[in-house]
Amino acid sequence: MNTDFLEKLKSLEIPTCLRVCCGTDGSVTFLLEIMTRKPVEVRTESQHIVRADREMAALLGVEEGSEVNDRKVRLYAGGTVFVHARSLSPLERMPGTMREQLMSADIPIGRILRSHALETRRDMAELEILEGEPTFDGTPVLSRAYKIVHDNNVLMWINERFPIDERWKL
Repeated sequence: MNTDFLEKLKSLEIPTCLRVCCGTDGSVTFLLEIMTRKPVEVRTESQHIVRADREMAALLGVEEGSEVNDRKVRLYAGGTVFVHARSLSPLERMPGTMREQLMSADIPIGRILRSHALETRRDMAELEILEGEPTFDGTPVLSRAYKIVHDNNVLMWINERFPIDERWKL
């Protein structure tokens, strides 16, 4: 794990459960189910195929114009939203059945990866606190961005936003 990311996360005054979810290099959905003892529901806000512009192509390591799935979801446990996430996934790198699952159902990415038994790693990139964001009605959020890498290629780029409030005192 990126030592700068880890040190920054350790320095933040946030609830421990939030620190654990934000710091994991595994499935946030799995951790939320353990912490809340409730099933996690994914609700897709938007999803569409876009063509990679220069910035997106560089981020994902694909050619400009490549097809990319742009997906925004919220993760709920017990009716409470815990995470807002955006993922960018180059379609050319996804096995066909994985692409179908990602695009046709509200399935957490961690479950999709596990069901395909893909060996992946998460490369943490960014960590910051954002104030006044509309994501959670102005509640400050802890934002992290990372890449899921498979066979030394970016399979997905993900940005997750976690509200910094009482819901994490589980």
